[in-house]
Amino acid sequence: MNIHEYQAKEILSGFGVPILKGAIAFSAKEAGQKAKTLGGDLWVVKAQIHAGGRGKAGGVKLARSLEEVEAIAEAMIGSKLVTPQTGAAGKIVQKVYVESGASVQKEFYLAIALDRALETPCFIASSAGGMEIEEIARETPEKIIRVAIDPATGFQPFCARKIAFALGLPKAAQSGFFALAKALFDCYEATDANLIEINPLALLEGDRFVALDAKISFDDNALFRQANIAAMRDLSEEEPSEIEAQRHNLSYVKLDGDVGCMVNGAGLAMATMDIIKHEGGFPANFLDVGGGASAETVAKGFEIILRDPSVKSIFVNIFGGIVRCDRVANGILEAAKLTDAQAPIVARLDGTNAELARQMLKEANMPNVIAAADLASGARQAVQLAKGN
Repeated sequence: MNIHEYQAKEILSGFGVPILKGAIAFSAKEAGQKAKTLGGDLWVVKAQIHAGGRGKAGGVKLARSLEEVEAIAEAMIGSKLVTPQTGAAGKIVQKVYVESGASVQKEFYLAIALDRALETPCFIASSAGGMEIEEIARETPEKIIRVAIDPATGFQPFCARKIAFALGLPKAAQSGFFALAKALFDCYEATDANLIEINPLALLEGDRFVALDAKISFDDNALFRQANIAAMRDLSEEEPSEIEAQRHNLSYVKLDGDVGCMVNGAGLAMATMDIIKHEGGFPANFLDVGGGASAETVAKGFEIILRDPSVKSIFVNIFGGIVRCDRVANGILEAAKLTDAQAPIVARLDGTNAELARQMLKEANMPNVIAAADLASGARQAVQLAKGN
């Protein structure tokens, strides 16, 4: 689960990470009022969407008067912001964060995430603050610093010292950095975060640090014990079909292709998308109906897939271990009837009661439902049907 910048800063501040004064606003007039309350003569107006790269897309702007704050907010709220992370569709800006300005001496990148190869939390830092980490890795990989945290000992002062020395921080700023790094790790552990990213982390006058931006994503599987964080979820920033799928215990992710996928098991779902690409097609989604899929679950999965107007064919790839293939076949036939599916359905069913399932599909006498002989031929058929062949 992702949250907005202002929410991330609220959480980080509670753990002792220094931030600038700021306030959320839902209208231009409110933005001006919040800026006036914050005081000063320099503010930053930031579009609040779940995507990075806002600055380059015009979603982060400086204002030097209250009138300018209102004008910027007026232009931002209700507009569509397109960044590399939103794709061409972009995201509608519904609110802005008004933050006090500051005189920045130097910007850094600092994050903590799970290193899946090492199976441990890892600090990632760079002296190239303000840039996207992908851009840093591509253009100046030597500037990326990684420090793994041993789960047995947890965060230790030498971890922060190693990062500070590699970044070349002035001695007067190091104690503040040590405290910030410890606070960041404490927040990471306590909130079940997947990623905490501060970009940029700014060094201000007086050798003090402040998080100018903040991004936190959380482990969905741990939200049951993070009620306060779960309440921060902004459903308007998420794909509606993915939200509905979650309500029905389906793992669904919308993609940009035209071959709809329905599979049981995450590993098989990934392999199915791979073979569709191998056959020259493009998956329209990731959909794992789970090991215990029922006819009702399958029908709901079809309903969600078919709402995507880009779907030209559907490839069902089920291995019946726990789930029985005849139940899946029944779900396919019911879904084809109830949804009046126009997209052809290619079903590859293998495992428990697979022969019975294939027989059911053939005897249904539904021309838009095709029983595939095997995985490769099924994927090939689905791709060709999507292309109109």
